[in-house]
Amino acid sequence: MYLFFMETRYTLQCKQHCEMKYMKSCMTCIQTVVLTVLIMLFFAACSHKESTAVRSMYYWSTVFRLSDSKKTFLRHHNIQRLYIRYFDVVRDDNGWTVPNATIQFKDSIPDGVEVVPTIYVMNDCMERGNDDLAQKILKRVKQMNATNDIKNVKEIQIDCDWTNTTRQSFFRFMEQLRRLAHSENIQVSATIRLHQLSQTPPPADRGILMLYNTGEFTRLECHKPILDMHAVAPYLPQLKSYKLPLSTAYPTFGWRILFRERQYVGIIHADDDLPVLPDDSIVIRQPSAVDVLQGVKAIEMRRREANDEIILFDLTESNINRFKQEEYEKIFNRGGDDDVSSQSNGVRQ
Repeated sequence: MYLFFMETRYTLQCKQHCEMKYMKSCMTCIQTVVLTVLIMLFFAACSHKESTAVRSMYYWSTVFRLSDSKKTFLRHHNIQRLYIRYFDVVRDDNGWTVPNATIQFKDSIPDGVEVVPTIYVMNDCMERGNDDLAQKILKRVKQMNATNDIKNVKEIQIDCDWTNTTRQSFFRFMEQLRRLAHSENIQVSATIRLHQLSQTPPPADRGILMLYNTGEFTRLECHKPILDMHAVAPYLPQLKSYKLPLSTAYPTFGWRILFRERQYVGIIHADDDLPVLPDDSIVIRQPSAVDVLQGVKAIEMRRREANDEIILFDLTESNINRFKQEEYEKIFNRGGDDDVSSQSNGVRQ
């Protein structure tokens, strides 16, 4: 009887020991699974963070006014930055460099949206000495910021299609502006055309690569003057070695172009802009969502960090309705996970 009792007790102890060992093993497995899941989620979050681009847009009109549809677009697509054209710099009839087409602010800037004042400088302004131009531009930008209650400006952008002839003068102007702006904790960026990728970068803190205006819009035979990836392709090998931090701007705009006897007459901005004769031709030139997504993916392959900020040109009623909303999302998401069907031009009729 005693032996039987001892044997039963030993059996129970062995069973309890096995159960405890099994439970510990299960707990270890569960902890391992949980840890693995957490690690996967961590890396997924990091990957998502790295792939998320800053979402920006240009505003290129002479009046800053946000309709309900523009506000909805900015909010829906989480636009974080607006590059607003403040004014142009042109030469007057006497040859002096003067401001022109200054924007009027009729609405306030939405909360949470950063403003980058952008100044378009005509190339011929660089053909003569302008030692005080940088100081004048910075002063005017600061005055406009104060007048229109635009705060926390961290950057000023200069848009100029400089050439070999004006390069020395433009670079000297940029050096002066950068030095003055830095003294007030403001960075200076410059737009970069595709043909400028093979040249020495201007003295700026960063550049905005303009992936548009790739063809000759004055030729009736040119069907893709705004964005033609065949025209872009020869410039792409120079992208990786370009010695300036880059963001990239993509087109959402279109043109109505008037031709008369196959000769270019002009771009029609409004119905009464130009006289139209019975035999004239009005052609529509605009990129499709497919064109823009091909551009995004081409930049992504050549220099991924150039898509860390994706900028669309520009914020107008027609441009924000040119594509489907999911197509804008794919553009802002560096091309998205799925291709837009090549069977569709991605343009609303």
